[in-house]
Amino acid sequence: MVTASQCTTETVFDYSWKQVVQAYWNRYPNPSSTHVLTEDTIQREVRDGKLYSRRLLSKTNPVPNWGKRFYNNAPVKIVEDSILDPQKKTLVTFTRNIGFKKIMNVDEIVEYSEQQDGRTLAVRRAYISSQVFGFSRAIRAFGIERFKSNCNKAASGFNYVLRNMFPKNVGETGTYKLSKDVNENETAAASTTGTSQIQQATVNKTEALKMAGKAGYEYLKNHAIKLAQIFSIKN
Repeated sequence: MVTASQCTTETVFDYSWKQVVQAYWNRYPNPSSTHVLTEDTIQREVRDGKLYSRRLLSKTNPVPNWGKRFYNNAPVKIVEDSILDPQKKTLVTFTRNIGFKKIMNVDEIVEYSEQQDGRTLAVRRAYISSQVFGFSRAIRAFGIERFKSNCNKAASGFNYVLRNMFPKNVGETGTYKLSKDVNENETAAASTTGTSQIQQATVNKTEALKMAGKAGYEYLKNHAIKLAQIFSIKN
């Protein structure tokens, strides 16, 4: 049994969904995301009118002094799967780290959707767990705080890209809101053996939906399961 901490944030971008999607593929580099070292698209295809993509990113983040005994600040590889649905006007992404998973495993789901006023809402949800005995709670708390900090930076960097791509657009800022703070749930985490959590969600849909239901976010978790059915990682 692994304890997972969860956090949800919302950001409203004063740009259309189409503009946000265009900017999404060009959001790096920007002044607020210097921790993103590389990004590569390794798979992309159109299926049933939807665009499915898989990308590999390399990121680094400084760690507190107590964390250096576990993590030497080496770049971490991140896998990002996404589904773009032009009919529903949604872009759903699912990211997870494939390195240092026992120290801190971070699974993140983000949905970008069009709002009635023409703006774009980004709902970002993170599940953070750790298998380091005796330090799990501290590592999870650190991960949540880092997640919230990175959400602010991501929104700032994204708006920088949007302003440069669409200088005539009226909107210039994104409204960031932390909708839920840290919630600790004693749940069976899906990633404990080096395989991706998304793979476990595919095998055990019931457990994944339970976790999503407790968080009040079943819709996004269903998207993650769909991603798992299309993309599978074999370590």
